[in-house]
Amino acid sequence: MTLKKTKIVKALSSEGVGSELTVTGWVRTKRESKGGFSFIEINDGSCLTNLQVIASDHLTNYQDEVSKIQTGCSIKVEGTLVASPAKGQRVELKAEQIEVLGWADQDVYPLQKKRHSFEFLRTIAHLRPRTNTFGAVARVRNALSMAIHAFFQERGFVYIHTPIITGSDCEGAGAMFKVTTFDLANVPLADGRPDSSRDFFGGPAYLTVSGQLEAEVYALSLGDVYTFGPTFRAENSNTPRHLAEFWMVEPEMAFCDLDGNVEIAVAFLKSVFTYVLEHCQEDMGFFNRFIDPGIIETLEKLASQDFQKLTYTDAVEILSKDAGTFEFPIDWGSDIQAEHERYLCEKIFQKPVVLTDYPKKIKPFYMKVNEDGRTVRAMDVLVPRIGEIIGGSQREDDYHTLLERMKETGIDPRVYWWYLELRKFGTTPHSGFGLGFERLVQFVTGMANIRDVIPFPRTPGNASF
Repeated sequence: MTLKKTKIVKALSSEGVGSELTVTGWVRTKRESKGGFSFIEINDGSCLTNLQVIASDHLTNYQDEVSKIQTGCSIKVEGTLVASPAKGQRVELKAEQIEVLGWADQDVYPLQKKRHSFEFLRTIAHLRPRTNTFGAVARVRNALSMAIHAFFQERGFVYIHTPIITGSDCEGAGAMFKVTTFDLANVPLADGRPDSSRDFFGGPAYLTVSGQLEAEVYALSLGDVYTFGPTFRAENSNTPRHLAEFWMVEPEMAFCDLDGNVEIAVAFLKSVFTYVLEHCQEDMGFFNRFIDPGIIETLEKLASQDFQKLTYTDAVEILSKDAGTFEFPIDWGSDIQAEHERYLCEKIFQKPVVLTDYPKKIKPFYMKVNEDGRTVRAMDVLVPRIGEIIGGSQREDDYHTLLERMKETGIDPRVYWWYLELRKFGTTPHSGFGLGFERLVQFVTGMANIRDVIPFPRTPGNASF
């Protein structure tokens, strides 16, 4: 039976002092008063703030149950909302009935201290959402998801579910998880090699690294589309910036050149930053106070500032003047590192930067080649603190140029016959970009490790809770 209850966030914001409510939640703290009262703070995950419950020893089950309630227990409270005389809270709930729904053995319950390291909390991912930090991360993540869908839906984009299992590698990097039904102790062979033709899909299959190519299919039929789903990289990396499973936001737009792509990307970031500042004020206040002082000011600036547009070539010229400042050397044709990106944003322009027109040799095959033959119509959006947050390009729409780019970069055109064919039947200028959702959540919350902004991080050596 569904419990009829009021969310704590609604109870705390209610003007209805004197109203009778039923709330449920998990006990954060409990303390006893000499006057025959217990003060129980509960939280149901709907907001950061706890609701204080006043439990009198006149309750019929006070001795048998209420007096034994401890941190971690789940309870149901029926009572009257009253004005609170205590500082820091406007209302509290005077209990008329308390029911313990689930006990928590204090000898083994691991969340009794007020502070735990994030490293420890990763070992108990099934319980860490009950902490202030991870509850706030979850709510901000939820709000950002809503903001993303709202942005695209309001502009007429169609949400497309692209495959998780694929036979192609969008990036050409090769760091992909293979999908197979073979018994690895008895793999069918052909000429001494695994015979993928006898596997479930009749050929090699992988977990996708991107939904971009499939999204392009629908963009070239429906106009403006986006995909927002899980992607996978089999990189053996244990840095605070890498996950093996993460979510990507990838819009694709027909009849759109690089300038239009930049315009949408900038508007997108401004929109989601504004949304989270407006809808997550309490949680953002928490992050600003305890995790990353200044993060609110940073987001407010990004939501209102113009973005500096700059070509890769001009950026290299600027950075070369201060080459001694950097750990990694910078010259034309090399990748721009995070330290270079941050230097442009934080030192040179003191605002977000959009870099365009990168050398084609350091970019994937699908990016539109410029008339100079040396660069492609790529773009990276850079923000302070982290550097690149969005990467994208105008896509190559010429059949012969795309075919040559595939051959140059070692991509087998036979695998991408369908992608090439799109350039034969009604080809058009089209563009798109990708944003790693966890990197966005990490940036907005100020959390230092990307493993702390996804509910269940998947990293090398770890596929469990």
